[in-house]
Amino acid sequence: MKFTLNGNQVDYNDDLNISLLKYLRNIAGITTPKEGCSGQAYCGSCTVLVDDKPTLSCVTQMKKIEGKVIVTTDGLDQKLQEIFSIAFVEKGGIQCGFCTPGIVMSAAALLKKNPHPTREDAINAINRNLCRCTGYHKIIDSIIYASEIIQGKAQLPSKKSLFQKSKLGESQPKYDSYKTVLGMRPFVCDMFVPNMHFAALKLSDHPRAKVLKIDYDEALQVVGVKKIITAKDIPGKQYIGLIVRDWPVLISEGQETHYLGDALAIVVATSEEIARSALVKIKVQYEVLDPVVDVDLAQKADSPIVHPKIPHASYSAKSVGNILSVCHVERGNINEGKKNSAFIAEGTYHTQRIEHAFLEPECALAIPNPPSDYDHNLALATNKNQYELLLYSQGQGAYEDRKQVAEILNLPLEKVRVIQVANGGGFGGKEDLTVQGHASLAAHLLKVPVKVTLTREESMLVHPKRHPMRLKFKVGCDKKGMLTFLEADIVGDSGAYASVGMKVLERAAGHAAGPYVIPNVDVVAKAIYTNNVPCGAMRGFGANQAAFAIESSIDELCEEGGFDRWQFRYNNSLTDGDTFVTGQVLEGGVGVRQSLLALKDLFYKSKYAGLACGIKNCGVGNGMADIGRIKIEIKSADHIIIKHGWSEMGQGVHTMAIQFFSEETNIDPAKVSIEVRVDTDDDIVTGMTTSSRATSLIGHAIIEASKKLKEDLKSKSLSELVGQTYFAEWICNWTTKPGYEKPGEKIVTHYSYSYSAQLVTLKDDGEIDTIYVAQDAGKIVNKTLFEGQIEGAVHMGLGYALTEDFPYKDGRPVVTKFNKCGIIPAKKTPDVKVIGIEVSDPHGPHGAKGVGEIGLVPTAAAVANAFYQFDKIKRYSLPLKKNDKTENN
Repeated sequence: MKFTLNGNQVDYNDDLNISLLKYLRNIAGITTPKEGCSGQAYCGSCTVLVDDKPTLSCVTQMKKIEGKVIVTTDGLDQKLQEIFSIAFVEKGGIQCGFCTPGIVMSAAALLKKNPHPTREDAINAINRNLCRCTGYHKIIDSIIYASEIIQGKAQLPSKKSLFQKSKLGESQPKYDSYKTVLGMRPFVCDMFVPNMHFAALKLSDHPRAKVLKIDYDEALQVVGVKKIITAKDIPGKQYIGLIVRDWPVLISEGQETHYLGDALAIVVATSEEIARSALVKIKVQYEVLDPVVDVDLAQKADSPIVHPKIPHASYSAKSVGNILSVCHVERGNINEGKKNSAFIAEGTYHTQRIEHAFLEPECALAIPNPPSDYDHNLALATNKNQYELLLYSQGQGAYEDRKQVAEILNLPLEKVRVIQVANGGGFGGKEDLTVQGHASLAAHLLKVPVKVTLTREESMLVHPKRHPMRLKFKVGCDKKGMLTFLEADIVGDSGAYASVGMKVLERAAGHAAGPYVIPNVDVVAKAIYTNNVPCGAMRGFGANQAAFAIESSIDELCEEGGFDRWQFRYNNSLTDGDTFVTGQVLEGGVGVRQSLLALKDLFYKSKYAGLACGIKNCGVGNGMADIGRIKIEIKSADHIIIKHGWSEMGQGVHTMAIQFFSEETNIDPAKVSIEVRVDTDDDIVTGMTTSSRATSLIGHAIIEASKKLKEDLKSKSLSELVGQTYFAEWICNWTTKPGYEKPGEKIVTHYSYSYSAQLVTLKDDGEIDTIYVAQDAGKIVNKTLFEGQIEGAVHMGLGYALTEDFPYKDGRPVVTKFNKCGIIPAKKTPDVKVIGIEVSDPHGPHGAKGVGEIGLVPTAAAVANAFYQFDKIKRYSLPLKKNDKTENN
């Protein structure tokens, strides 16, 4: 059959039943349409135009396009490409960029049909396109701006003029985003190399079962299958993990599975289709065992032990049986606090498990013995160290990936190289090593390049989620409305493996009091092993669960005592010099009251208003070092490379690096090409991109590195400095572990915190009207990216409040379809107004604080409190049910 693709006629004589997306990506080599939902027809990342109509190419079979005209972003008029690129970059409509090409195609269809769209028109046009990063508002801004440029109502700015906005506080364009808007900057899944093989994983059929035999003889006979790898083939360590080495790369015969995402075998073949066809021919004999699925039953003496042979007790003396960790925060005299209380609010709150729903599923490409000048349009991977493996990773920590891959392969660190590819969203869900280990193992054993990509269903089964928690809270205040005590018992289901579960529960305990002064505190937080999906890092990291409980309790106290809800929070909020719940004295930069003041008038003018405040740590702290390192290389008079170790996930860390650099050196990125790279070859060892710390740490390191460069520039030009490298590091190693007490020494659990106050207003029918966010950023480095981070976080927090859930039953997910996760589409996203507050942080570069997570910390609580004002129904569980009372139990 014949059809037209991007202006060219195509004669097609292949499989008519494959999807248009498979044809475009795997046969035509056009990777601008992305595969985000594995043919579930839900995410919209694959959208292309078919006869000018936006079409989901993942579910459009080739037999349906005979005689049709197909257009991808590659086939758009060059001027239109430029307009969309600049509009989305200038207005902040792009963050990670994985969803953006599909959105652009929906927008292109809209503007061709309707050159003068309203915001409502634009919202309707992209309602089938999911975005997990932006919250949609800046996407709509971008589409309207593009339409105004096309109409001649707005002038198309030059890229050079946009890059002149380079100083702190200005909205410099997001780094490397012009190509990304159109899908032309490759993600790992877009990378293809000669002789590349494909691998697929055989996952467990049962959450808990003893593997008696793995029979893969029939699978091995499938034409195109090159090898089937099991645990016995691992040359190095079988167990990996970020903190506790309890997570097997592959489960071997004779061992127990711990959840449905456990891998038993890797099939390597010449195509992904062949590898997956062979998977179903692998026969596994199990002795099926009853799974441990309830956190209370898991703690009983007669419960089966999820990890009987893993020494997780090395993490804590309290880590015994199925108890992964116990964090106890105790300060003051809890009995005295109760005695001095005129009013007490008591309740048991439940928060749900959440899927991260990043649009880019996990993917890794590993290349053994890379040639000396291996170049994949990403970085010049010179093999000067005779690497035995080159890994392209979309994880959240290149150096952590390198360390664990080296352990699996039994290789020295210096023989493994990881190039960090900017990923399609992470939100904490790509901290743990997943397919990077499997791809590396397969490539190392077969000596061929191997790519592993999870389907959406596999991704939902495999990677860790947000912790479901039960939070028993008792909070008191005196007759004047001053908080007197907090007693809390928190239990989190950490699932099958430790991941960073103990740290999440530490944060829940350490943020249990919210941004308030409470003199008497007794909080216990436990992380429990079960045979459910692991739970680990996700945006908010325990602080948002705690916020739901404490902020709900505060509104209850206000109801009991007749206190004004705004004034109560203002009177009890932390200020400079106050002691945080962990015992840390906050020396400066506390912006809670300034945030509340920004919402005061709006609060009192609103008929139905829910108010909540939030606090979120910056940096991992709690006795662990936070390290920022940087290298600045002068390659030529008009080319500078900034090298660091942080993952770009849409948050804009590369842009932060350039803006700090421009601020410190006055070097104009509009005149000098500044390249940013994350590559373990550069040996700038940093930790995970987590804890809202990357902007802070990269800023500090650049300030330090720039000092010597500025000194040299006093007497020399850039041309004279070609070949020079400027290295610096900034280390916070003065934080203390939870429970630390030593006479005469300060308690410092984290070096910095960010603060937020949020106001949710309702319409007369009880629907959400507007969410107002007063966000203390310390110093707003980039206004557009700052607002985008907050809007995106609030959108995620709103889903957490109202619609999102990932329930399990008997160790199995109730649903594995993307459209059942409850992600809020554009049409149902309310208006969000961001009010920037700048209370300078004493430990922040130019006073800046982390803002990646704080935006969602108070959202669910604010929504719950707004609903109560409307219908006087007290809700104790997330997601909130609008008209149903949740029992307090």
